[in-house]
This record gives sequence, C-alpha cells and structure tokens, in this order.
Amino acid sequence: MAGVAVTRLVTELEKLKTEMDAGRLKHGEYDQRLARIIGELRDQGITADRTQLTAAIDDAAARGVIPPAVKAHLEKKLGLA
Repeated sequence: MAGVAVTRLVTELEKLKTEMDAGRLKHGEYDQRLARIIGELRDQGITADRTQLTAAIDDAAARGVIPPAVKAHLEKKLGLA
C-alpha cells in the first residue's frame, strides 16, 4: 500500500482553510475532515520522515494555513510531540 505524500497533507490542509475562510465549512465539518485526513495518514502511512513531516506542519502553521491548536493536535496525533 502506498503512503500519503507530505505534499498531499499540506494540500488538504490548505483546502480546509480555503473552505473554512469562504464559509463553506462549519467548525464541526472542519473537525471531521481533519480527523479523516489524520486517519488516512495513520492507516496508509506518510512518505516522509519525521523531520520532513515536522517541517511541513511548521511551515503550514507559519503561513497561517493551520492555527496553533490544529498544529498541536496534528503533532500529537501523528506522534511528533
């Protein structure tokens, strides 16, 4: 089974932000989609090492794609914290 590329993770997070900013997602829907993304990563694995994954999450947070709470949640759920 092929893993999920770190670029796909970032793309999905960017889509979530765009939809949330446009008002197309409610908070609960954002949470559900984020949970689905995390589940997919855990099930399929990610094709990046810990350093690459951490850098991608840090970059997404620095660019405002994800808020600090989501960054912390991702790090915890993906075993990075």
